[in-house]
Order: sequence, then structure tokens, then C-alpha cells
Amino acid sequence: MPEFGLMLRGWLLALVMLAGLPAQAQRLPQPSTRIAGDDSAPVQLATSTWTRAQLDAWWAALRQHGAVGGDRLELPPQLLPPEADAAWQPVVMPDVRARPGAAVVSDARGYEMRWYRVHVPPGGDETTALYLPRLVTLSAAVLARTESGWQLLLDNQHAEREQWVQPIWLPLPGIGAQGMDLVVALPVPAGSYHAVSRIWVGPRDSLEKRWLWRVRAQTGLPQAVSLTLAVLGMFALTLWLRRPDEGIYGLFALGAAAWMVRNLHYYVSLPVSPAGQDWFWWATHASMGWVMLTALLFALRFASRRTPWLEWALTASVVLVSLISMPLWLRQLDMVVMQYAVTAAVAAIGTAWVAWLAWREHRSELRIMAVALITGVVIGAHDLAVLAGWAWPEHFFLMPFATLAVMVSFLHAVQRRYVGAVEQVQAENSQLQEDLDEQVSVLQMQNAQLREAERQQALLLERQRIMADMHDGLGSSLLSALVAMEQGSMSHEQCVEVLRECVDDLRLVIDSLEPVGHDLVSLLATMRYRLGKRLQIGGLKLDWDVQDLPPLPWLEPPDALHVLRLMQEALNNVLKHAQASRVRMVTRHHGSYVEIRVEDDGAGFDLQNIQHGRGLKSQIKRAQRLGGKLRVDSAPGMGTRLSLRLPVERKGEA
Repeated sequence: MPEFGLMLRGWLLALVMLAGLPAQAQRLPQPSTRIAGDDSAPVQLATSTWTRAQLDAWWAALRQHGAVGGDRLELPPQLLPPEADAAWQPVVMPDVRARPGAAVVSDARGYEMRWYRVHVPPGGDETTALYLPRLVTLSAAVLARTESGWQLLLDNQHAEREQWVQPIWLPLPGIGAQGMDLVVALPVPAGSYHAVSRIWVGPRDSLEKRWLWRVRAQTGLPQAVSLTLAVLGMFALTLWLRRPDEGIYGLFALGAAAWMVRNLHYYVSLPVSPAGQDWFWWATHASMGWVMLTALLFALRFASRRTPWLEWALTASVVLVSLISMPLWLRQLDMVVMQYAVTAAVAAIGTAWVAWLAWREHRSELRIMAVALITGVVIGAHDLAVLAGWAWPEHFFLMPFATLAVMVSFLHAVQRRYVGAVEQVQAENSQLQEDLDEQVSVLQMQNAQLREAERQQALLLERQRIMADMHDGLGSSLLSALVAMEQGSMSHEQCVEVLRECVDDLRLVIDSLEPVGHDLVSLLATMRYRLGKRLQIGGLKLDWDVQDLPPLPWLEPPDALHVLRLMQEALNNVLKHAQASRVRMVTRHHGSYVEIRVEDDGAGFDLQNIQHGRGLKSQIKRAQRLGGKLRVDSAPGMGTRLSLRLPVERKGEA
């Protein structure tokens, strides 16, 4: 609320400043002579009733004089200002006739030439100028009375279509010792609306500043606002095309387009044909209703409570008046006033509803837009009074200022919505990050618990495996030896052999638990160290033909024990049964697999007779558990070769 109070005071201050602009526009700098005083020059008025033919002859004569040149304007007396002093009467400026009920005045009623005479007293060597802030008539002309006759100073036919928004500025020639009589000739249709502001004659420097200020405020500002709105409208249109669900961007683009049409007369020349001018003015006047409609619909999008019936009613009113005011029918009515009156009613009703919603919902952006729209309604009422000739005839139209205020309020609302959306996304992201961090913490704790459980399970399985191996191997051998010793069926040498095998088996189990880093060669080297002495006692010479092998990623302690038992079984068979003198250990790398061979020069045997033996089947099963293949080649008198092939990358573990 404090922020809204500050912004409200700012808007009220801006409104006061805008309301004071027309008065500032009409105040002259402090003069140094009476002619350049703060009061406008005294004016006398004379009127002449003309036909259309006389008006055309007047314009043709002015064009001819502009092309040929000369010091004197050659015209018949009936087309020149009256000579008799009785024809001139003082007139209070500004001179305004309010809009009539009819929109079209026919040539049958004729025309009225209104002559405004200003006497310029001698002013020394200071350069003077004529300044006419606002003029709503047919094309103006300025004449000067000289000793030789009437001299043409200004023919505004070339700028007639822009004359109502372009103030008249005319540097004057040197003023003689007797002064100068200036006549501003302004033709109007008989009985039609016209507006003529006060006529200022004074120092050129002072009046030129006022003229430049009015040109910039009256035409430059609308052009700048229109250009800004065009850029913003294109940007909003691209956003709306990318996100059709965001209707506010589409409304902003439509409002910017309507405002561009509304201000066409500021930067586009009017069509030449009467029909083209009728449609041009219809489009520029009707578009004001669409500007207000889109502004209201835009503001209502920020209210939490939607009122579809009101939106449809406002839309239907603008559509209906746009259709009725087309230059196709009802030409006897003044459609311009009707268009702006309906637009003012739509704006007043819609703005009142927006203001009520803003007060009820306590939304800062809606309140700011309501203040801006109220400002627009007040300024719109001012412009309607100026347009219809009801009041402030010398003021220029202030709607560009209101549009600028409304545009700023809309941009503030869009910015607040964008910032709110970003903050909401950031809050949601922050909440999601917190939830994610919490879930990560929970998962990390669960993973730690799972790893601990897996470690305990691995230890348990390893203990069970070792116990099973010791029970099946070491335990079984010791139990058998114990029973044999108790029964006296085993000799001392046999008991020693059994105990030696048990010790070797125990060492084998211990060696399988040592970390070998998936290195099969290190594992075989450890086995060689453990069994070397036993082989030597058994009379076997070991030929060590072991080459480097690649690491086996899958080689873990259980697998290492299987490899060691296979090799131990092979060497035990050589010691017990082969009757060999030499045994050879060979390793080779064959790309996708490695090979370990145990070769002896013993007696050999017939594979057909022992292939179903328990020892060979046990070795084959161990090889299958390792994912490898076991092959035994032997023949009587040819020795024996056992080959174990193991994959480098085991399936499912690559």
C-alpha cells in the first residue's frame, strides 16, 4: 500500500502537469513591446458569402499568383477583403462554431469567407512573425495590405489536409512606418463547424519557440508514441504467436495496431478523393474505440474475477458503432461526435469497473492501470470537447499523453506478471531443489545402508564359501586321515602326505583371498611359490612358460579359488598318476580369451575310459562357473595336456 500511495501521488502530479500543458502552450514569454505582449493582437472580422465557383476561382488565383509571382494579388473586388470600414467588426478570439447536427454540408448552402484583420503597428527593426496555434477550416491564406494593393504572404492549399494539426507559422516582411494590415482569409462551408484560435503577432524569436514547442507536442509526441507502440506491438505479437495462451500479448499487439491507425493523420497524407477521405477519417476515428476496448480487456485480464458479460457488451458496443458510422449510410448525422461519445461511454463504464475491481482486490498493478485509465477518460473527455467545439478551442489533443501513461502502466503490469512468474518459478525450483536434496540425502543414507548390508552379505557368503571349501577339502581330508589313523590303516608316510595336501589346500584358500588386481599371472605365480617345493620333492621339474596376460575384470576371490583349484588338481594328478619327470605351465593370450595349459611327459591315459570320472567332471563344472572351457588331451605313452580357456570380458560384466 505505501508503494501504491507513492505511485498514485506520482500519477496525480503527472495529471496536473498534463492539465496545465494547454495553458502553458498559449502563454507568451514576457514581451518588450505592446505588440509582443502577453495578449493576442486585436482582431476585426468581415464575412463574404461565396458560391462554390467563387471559392474555386479564389484558390485558382492564389495558385496562379504563386506560380507567376509578383508584388500584387490580381483579383476581382468581390474576391478581395471588403474595403468599407463598416464591414469590419471587432471579434473576440478564439472564434468557434460548434459542430452542427449534420455531418455533410452540401454546396447548395454555399460558402462563407471569413476575413480576420490584424493591424501591426510599426515595431522598429525587430523581425516579427504571425502565429496561429489552431485552425479548423478550409485552406488558409494570409494577405498583407500595401500601398500597391494586396500582397499574398501565405497560401496553405498544399497543407490543407494537415492544417488542423499543423499550427500556422509565418515570418512577416519588414513593417513600414505606418504599420501593416494583415488579413487571414479562412473559407468555411456555410453553417459548418469551424475553429480559429487567437492570432499572435510579435517578435519572431519568442513566437518561434512557442510554435516549435506546439509542433513537437502536437505532432512529434504522437509520432514518437506511435513508433514506440509499433515496436512494442510487434514484440508482443511475436510473444503471442509463440504462446497463444497468453492473451494479454495479443491484446497489446491489437491495441498498438489500433493506435497506429488512430494516428495515421500525423504521418500519412490524406487521400485526395472525397470518398477516400471519408473512409480515412472513419478508420482513424473508429479506431479510437478499439484502442479503448483493447486497453480495457487488457486490464481486465489482470483481475482475478472475470466478467464475460461486460466484456461482450463493451465489444458489441464498439463493433456496432464502427458499423453504423461507416460512410455508407446515415450521412445526415455527425458520426464523429457519435463515435467519440460511444467510445467515451465504453471507456467510462469499463474504467469504472476496473477501478472497482482494483479497489476490491487490492492488486497494485490493477490499481495503477485503473489510475492510468481514469486519466485517459478525463483526457478523452477533454479531447471530445475540443473536437466538438464545446470547450477549450485552442487546446490540442492530449490523448497521446494518456496513451503514454496507459502504456507505461501496462508495461508495469506485464513486468510485474513476468517478475511474479519468475519468482514463482524460482520458488518452485528452490522447493524442488530442497526436496531433491532431501531425497538425495535419503538415497545416500539408503545406499550406505545397502552397501553395508551388501558388505555384510559378501562377508557372510565369503565365510560360507571358505567354510564349505574347507569342509569339502581340508575338513574331509583331515577327517579321513583321522579315521584311518584310528583304525591303523594309514602309514606314517601316508599321513604326512595327507597333512601336506591339507596344508597346501589351506594355503590355496588363503592365496585366493589376497588382492591380485584381476591379474591371472600374479595368481599363478603365487601358486608356483606355494607348490614349487612339493613338486620338487615329488621329482618333477617345472618349466615356467608364462607370458603376460591382460587383466580379467571379472576375476574376484571366488573365481580365483576356482582357477587355483583347477591348476592344483591338474598338478596333483601329474604328481600322483602321470609318472612324469617334467611338467610345463603355459599361458597365452588369444584376443577374446586367455589360455592356461598344464603339460606333462608322463604315461598318459585313455580318455574313453576315465572321461566320466568324478575328478574330471568336477574340473569341467569349475570351468563352466568361470565362463570358460576345459579340455584334456592325452594318450597312453604320450603324456597329458590340460587346457583352460577363460574369456577376457565375461558376458554381463563387460
